[in-house]
Amino acid sequence: MTSTIPASLTRTAEGAALQAVFLDMDGTLVDTEGFWWDVEVEVFADLGHRLDEAWRDVVVGGPMTRSAGYLIDSTGADITLAELTVLLNDRFEKRIGLGVPLMPGAARLLAELAAHEVPTALVSASHRRIIDRVLDSVGHHHFALTVAGDEVSRTKPHPEPYLAAAAGFGADPRLCAVIEDTATGVAAAEAAGCLVVAVPSVSPIAPAARRVVVNSLEEVDLAFLRGLVTGMR
Repeated sequence: MTSTIPASLTRTAEGAALQAVFLDMDGTLVDTEGFWWDVEVEVFADLGHRLDEAWRDVVVGGPMTRSAGYLIDSTGADITLAELTVLLNDRFEKRIGLGVPLMPGAARLLAELAAHEVPTALVSASHRRIIDRVLDSVGHHHFALTVAGDEVSRTKPHPEPYLAAAAGFGADPRLCAVIEDTATGVAAAEAAGCLVVAVPSVSPIAPAARRVVVNSLEEVDLAFLRGLVTGMR
């Protein structure tokens, strides 16, 4: 976990219930979920295997070890989990080297959060090397804290990544808003006690208690997030 938290960012505006905002990366902040699937298809093709499109919903949005392990078991590929993880990260890092597209509404939301000094963290199941490469394109300055999947003992859907982010800001998870695009990430955030804004990228996500579902980040702004916390806490 890396953190560059100015003292001013550890405090919310007077009277505001929202203490922090946490964003997932792939499929939420940046339009890269499809990149991961394309890379997995390419790597397994090199290994002599064809991936079933139906597996996409299983592997997208999950931790690398779970996704890679599932694909090895499903294809019977003669490769270890550690070897496959290296191949996938290498290929993905090369893929994003030319730049990473932001999801619609992401740039505006990040700018608004920064303008109002709302503590903002990036919480991803991707490894540190991938997060840093994506932020080389997006801008490291948008996040006072980042949590990578290979920096926690248990990654999503376990709540540890979001609990770590809240602890890093000294925030109450119940007063933190999480923006996620997959059921795996939503499960992690809700298990941590956070409020959730789901922006489904691959599979549908239903509304639930302490969870709202939107079509895009273009529907999300600071007033929306503050209202969510005020209305549901």
